[in-house]
Amino acid sequence: MKLGDYTGVPVEKLKEILVPSGYIEEGLFESAMQEAAKKRVPIESLIVEKGLISDEHLGRAIADSLNYYFIDLKNIAISEDLLNLIPEAVARAQGSILFDRVGDNLKLATFKPHNYEFLKFLERKIGRKIEIYYATPLGIEVALKSYRSDWIMAAKDLITDLEANPKNEENIVKLVNLFLEYAHDSNASDIHIEPLEGRALVRFRIDGILHEVMSYSKNMHDRIVSRIKILSRLRTDEHAAAQDGRFDHKKDQVGIDVRVSILPVTDGENVVMRLLTERMRRLSLEELGLTGKDLEKVKAAMVKPYGMILSVGPTGSGKTTTLYAVLQILNKPEVNIMTIEDPVEYDIEHIQQTQVNPAKNLLFSTGLRSIVRQDPDIVMVGEIRDNETADIAVNAAMTGHLFLSTLHANDAATTFPRLLEMGIEPFLVASSVNVVVAQRLVRKVCSFCKLSYFLTEEELKILDSLPHVPQMIQETYKKEDISKIRFYKGSGCKICNYTGYSGRTGIFEVLEVTKEMRLLIVQRMSADVIDEEAKKLGMTSMMQDGMVKVFQGVTTIDEVVRAVK
Repeated sequence: MKLGDYTGVPVEKLKEILVPSGYIEEGLFESAMQEAAKKRVPIESLIVEKGLISDEHLGRAIADSLNYYFIDLKNIAISEDLLNLIPEAVARAQGSILFDRVGDNLKLATFKPHNYEFLKFLERKIGRKIEIYYATPLGIEVALKSYRSDWIMAAKDLITDLEANPKNEENIVKLVNLFLEYAHDSNASDIHIEPLEGRALVRFRIDGILHEVMSYSKNMHDRIVSRIKILSRLRTDEHAAAQDGRFDHKKDQVGIDVRVSILPVTDGENVVMRLLTERMRRLSLEELGLTGKDLEKVKAAMVKPYGMILSVGPTGSGKTTTLYAVLQILNKPEVNIMTIEDPVEYDIEHIQQTQVNPAKNLLFSTGLRSIVRQDPDIVMVGEIRDNETADIAVNAAMTGHLFLSTLHANDAATTFPRLLEMGIEPFLVASSVNVVVAQRLVRKVCSFCKLSYFLTEEELKILDSLPHVPQMIQETYKKEDISKIRFYKGSGCKICNYTGYSGRTGIFEVLEVTKEMRLLIVQRMSADVIDEEAKKLGMTSMMQDGMVKVFQGVTTIDEVVRAVK
């Protein structure tokens, strides 16, 4: 969150407000304070995101303590004439926004109510009396989106002008920039620009779900694709072959690394842009959703000098992000870490990273063969795709290297038959693999509009049909009647685009390869047998881990069922 140089309520003052009154336990506050300082974000935002307190309760507690009225900005529509009185850059830097007027007086929301100099300056500049209201940093951040609430209108204006003046390249540049900036503001991970029969469609992937945001006439599509190709340094005269590239874009002083894939389809060229920003980097294993004994298993495998740590799941399940989190823990001056990836998603200091390049015959297999000659201690390969890569990986893991990679498999137990299908001998698989982390991503309940509710009849039937889940609930809540237990969901607000969800977390199952597991692998037992034995030995399934997060109010039953089933 970029809200100027944050100078809101001092941390010690905030502690005085929240801890003695019982809003937050002192230990949790101290932990959040350290994390906020490390991440350089407002502690108010962090404790809300972690679910330690609701944004509204936080705002009211601070406002009461400072003797101001509190204003919840989440669902307030701010008129354009009020926005125009303070430029966006100034509003963002000062953490303040005008939101209403009463007669000749204006109302200003701010999380910096002690910033008297700015407030007096604003009164002199506007020539009206200003009433001060306290708003939380997250509330201000939501309100600042009002400056861009008319982006579709701005895009339509550009498109109208382009249809009238086809040679106006400046507007093509502005339109592509508008796509990138609005996607960034919406926390989108991908932009899809798709040619259809009579038009082109723009969709954003937000929290794993695609949302249609606008469309434009087909005759403009080639020029927009050409602009993206120029930015990515791709061939603008090539329309019949797939092309991949990348470029950098700046937004609010934040660097966005844009990965571009262009593919010819029946109605033209389809464009997908993946947006990678600093806010997506340096996530810890705990932040990804690994907890308890699952986290302990992964950390135990990380300290071993050799063997394989495999992250498995379908495309888009967060496998590579998990491996990056592991690499960041292992990244120390005394070890040599090398990777080969397709593509290199994030640059990590002190790690030697290699990009796959088929044109130069630099594949996972050939690159890995070269890497093991470079005296590495730890090796990461983006994905095990074939027999040759798997064979080199297993040998590397058995000869003093800690080896990390991803694999496409439905669950942890399926990993072993997949490796056997690639021609690896069972005793080699059993000896080389230390731990398998299977995962999916689920959307988190929006912390702004979270509310409790009792399960519907349909949800109760779903729970009853899930193996072990009714028993888990009864053991957790010590109640026989599940219908009397309160669960959580989002009602929908401006922050979550009225979806009830904001952000994502992982649900995991971590299979540790024990002596019992090795025996089953050597005997070429099926995935079902391995899975059953792993559960007997204490492995938590993805469904169970997901349901734990449902009990905690992190996600919903629908999300867990959608991801796992």
